Amino acid sequence: MTQIISSVLIAFRNLFNLKIQWILIWPLIVSCLIWILLSHFLWAHVSGGIVEFISTTQIKDWLEESYLVKIANSLEGLVNILLFIALVIITTLMITALFVMPSLINFVAKQYYPHLERKLGGSVMGNVKHVLSALLVFLLLWSIALPLWFFGIGIVISFIAAAYFNQRLFCYDALSEHASPEELTQLLASNKPSLWSLGLLTGFLQFVPFLNLFAPTWTALAFVHYELGRLDKLRASTKQENPIANLSLNHKQSVDEE
Repeated sequence: MTQIISSVLIAFRNLFNLKIQWILIWPLIVSCLIWILLSHFLWAHVSGGIVEFISTTQIKDWLEESYLVKIANSLEGLVNILLFIALVIITTLMITALFVMPSLINFVAKQYYPHLERKLGGSVMGNVKHVLSALLVFLLLWSIALPLWFFGIGIVISFIAAAYFNQRLFCYDALSEHASPEELTQLLASNKPSLWSLGLLTGFLQFVPFLNLFAPTWTALAFVHYELGRLDKLRASTKQENPIANLSLNHKQSVDEE
């Protein structure tokens, strides 16, 4: 747990670096522009479909009896804003995972882990696979959670969805450049509770006003710090377990350099 908290705190400190601030801003701007354009052309049709769906189910009767329709109508503008923010954050997370992670990995590696050898165990297709699977499961969980927000359980499911989305989205990418295929497989399969804990903690940031604007880059940085730290410890323990093999390897490298 100490390593998780440390990763989150160091990632927060990194947000004040000028290079990171540009990386933080441009995906957010792109996401806002995408959803402003989509909402302008599609929102009326989407909201109409939601209303039509509710009117054909028992949810309508329950909402009318509980007076939540009147409350929802009075808060319609606020709900639209909150939904817009949620969509922007999710899109920013996707952009960060697909296009920004190499820059964040380089920043963290040079500043904190310059000794870590890059073994390039990951691949672009592996990254895309994790991103798409994370998005599909996330959307499924959110489709379940939204109707249940009126019962309270929807909030819990939303946090679980955010935790899954974060750890699935960033774990692979954070290790793909430095870990070997064997190390990548081993680290992704181990210590699942800690990965979920970091996913849950960073997922909570997405629900906190103002902090949620920084959440995508903050989350990505936290996972890079955490995963490179795990990789560093794994290699250190491997060297301790196989000192003779490592001596032979170092000797071979010295001979090759000569």
